[in-house]
Order: sequence, then C-alpha cells, then structure tokens
Amino acid sequence: MPLPRPLLDHTVTALAAVLEFKHPADAVVSRHLRAHPILGQQDRAFVAETVFAALRRLRLLETLTGGRDPRRLVLAALIRLRGLSLRELDTAVKPRERDWLADLKARAEDNSLAVRCDFPDWLLARLQRQYGEEELLALAQSLQQSAPLDLRVNVHKGERDAVLARLAADGIAARATIYSPVGVRLEGKPQINRHALFLEGAIEIQDEGSQLLCQLLAPRRGEMVADFCAGAGGKTLALGALMRSSGRLYAFDVSEKRLAGLKPRLARSGLSNVHPQWIASENDARLKRLAGKLDRVLVDAPCTGLGTLRRNPDLKWRQDEATLSERRAKQDVILAAAAKLVKPGGLMLYATCSLLDEENAEVVQCFLATHDQFELRPANAALAQQRIELDTGEYLRLAPHLHGTDGFFAALLARKAA
Repeated sequence: MPLPRPLLDHTVTALAAVLEFKHPADAVVSRHLRAHPILGQQDRAFVAETVFAALRRLRLLETLTGGRDPRRLVLAALIRLRGLSLRELDTAVKPRERDWLADLKARAEDNSLAVRCDFPDWLLARLQRQYGEEELLALAQSLQQSAPLDLRVNVHKGERDAVLARLAADGIAARATIYSPVGVRLEGKPQINRHALFLEGAIEIQDEGSQLLCQLLAPRRGEMVADFCAGAGGKTLALGALMRSSGRLYAFDVSEKRLAGLKPRLARSGLSNVHPQWIASENDARLKRLAGKLDRVLVDAPCTGLGTLRRNPDLKWRQDEATLSERRAKQDVILAAAAKLVKPGGLMLYATCSLLDEENAEVVQCFLATHDQFELRPANAALAQQRIELDTGEYLRLAPHLHGTDGFFAALLARKAA
C-alpha cells in the first residue's frame, strides 16, 4: 500500500523534534501524536515505530545518508530498516528523491564495529574494555531490537497460573517468564492497560529483570523496608507484594512529580504497607529518624540507563562522558546515605539499569573500601535461596542477549551484626 505523504511528513516532524535531544524521545513522540488526534491507531504506531527504529540505528543511517537530515533519515529507515519498497514510497516522495532512494537501497553498509554496534564513540570505547568483540556485537544487536512486554503478577491479589488462564481465555497469548516466579511475558503488544486484570491491580507492567531485583532483596513479612529512589514506584509495589502488604515500606524520592505517579498504581495494588515520602535530599530529616532501623533497603540508583536501550534508544545519544561523571558522583553519595538506614544484620541492594562497570561494580568496590561494616553477599547464593535458577556470579548481571531482559546490575550488601 502506498505511503501517504502526510504520514511521512508527520514522521519527519516527530523525528526532527526528537533529534534536538532536549527531552526523552517517548515524551516528544507522545506530545506530537496528542497534538494531531486526527491520526488513527495504525498511523500513530507507524510514526512511533519509525522514529524509534531510526534512533536504534542512527549511526548506520547517518553513514548512509551523509548527515542528520530528519527527512533523509526517515526515508533511509523506511527502506533499510522497516522494509518498505520504492513503490510504496513513490507517491510520498519528491521526484528528485526517487533516484536517491534507489541508490540508497543498493548501497553497502559500513562494516565497522562502531556502525554495527551503533554506539557513540565514548560508549563504544568503554564497552570494548568490558567485552570481547563477539559478545559486544551480540549485546549491541540485542539492544537494537524492540523489548517484549512483561507483566508482574501482584501476588497480593492473585497467582500467576490464574492470570495466565485469564489471559488465554481472553485471547491474549502469554507465557510464564523464565526466571521471575511472578512474571508473565506477552506475545506482541496488546493494550494491556485496558484489561480488567490491569485495572483491578492484579498485574503491573514491569520488565522481568526489574522483578528479579526485588526477588533478590527478598523482603519478608513484617519488616521495615525502604525503596530509596522510588520514582513512580514499580519496584516499590513489587516489594510491597512480596511483603504481603505487612510491615512498613517507605517509598522515598526527591521528585514529587515522580512520586505522584505512584499514587494511582498504589490504589490499584491494594497494598496498605506502602508510605510514599518526598525528601528534599539524601540528608533529609525524615531519613535521619530512621537511621539504623531498617531491615532492607533498595537503592535503585539514578544512572545512564543504558541497559534499557531497547526501550529508550535515545539515551545513548542524549548522554556523554560528562553525564556519566555526574551520575557516578551521585551514585556514591546516594549509596552512602542509604547505608545509614540499614540496621546491623540488615541488607541493602545497590542496583542500576546500566551496562557500565563505572556505575556498577566500581561503585560497590569503592563503597566497601570505605564502609568496613558492610560485606558483599553473593547474588547467586541469594537467588538460589529463592529457588531462582540464575547464576551470574557474586553480582547479578542481566543482559538482553543472554537473559532476554533489560540490562541490570545488582549487588547485595549486608551490614555486619553488631
């Protein structure tokens, strides 16, 4: 079917706005689509999928087109990545573009590692120090794919088998996740947020890797627990369900706007043990009152988010070495502040959705070197206690090419008993 010219124009306009890299790509695309309600569901999906395809392979498209012209990038993405034919584009393009498109379709790709991985130079250099070329390519190519849609079953309201049966009865193809005992992976991208199970709070959208972080911390009934960087509360709700809505679970964050996103989710969940609290900083008086009193603390630290490139491909282009340095300094401060909450014999989980050792193991090693009252607990042993068959060594390291999840890192730190 020929591509309508207005639909091409919408896609070019949306990509041009995204390429300013002032705001997250999903927010920019959503704003464009909201401003043009005349677009139907299929057209909206076309715009979003094409923009994100271009972001995932921006370096390749730039080498093919010779620059960052949004229109040329969109046309190249349609021909080289989304498989549209010259005939399908014929009525949408200008006459002078037809010959260029024919040449583009036949042009050989740059076979350099940088283009095949489609990382900026600063990121490629760091990942080359961590991985051999074969594994680096496998990781990079997995990050160039769209992420699956995972759900977490709210065990406070139901069991996974019942959820799977309900989804099957409603014609939604799904299966149990491989590692998470409360996860469900859907086939395709149905509008699950309109399903009764979602509206009733029986399920939440959450990547399997994110679920595993909460399983690793393994909070128990009746404990005092904190999610130190709660954001919109996805992990908070998972922890609260594992606690069976007992004990006391604090959801701290320095952003009132992010915490506001937790309120409707908390209401759906049916949990009564969650207490969202805005804090002004890592030194807030609310935190000082809890010093040395908490059984478990989750530190899902702000990071570059590079493990989520399947969902947020713009992150690799919106950040640089300066961003990494800022995040790294913040991670040290946050981890040290969170550690003050942990009681003797308690546990703290440091976690990121980053791929970089600088934000992961190096942070943990620096912390342990200056906090001798803490020690590392092997993640593989802790997961085995939860009957989760996943062994990535003393740290939890997840990656899409190995585990089918987003990229995550976690270290379990125990405060020595007094």
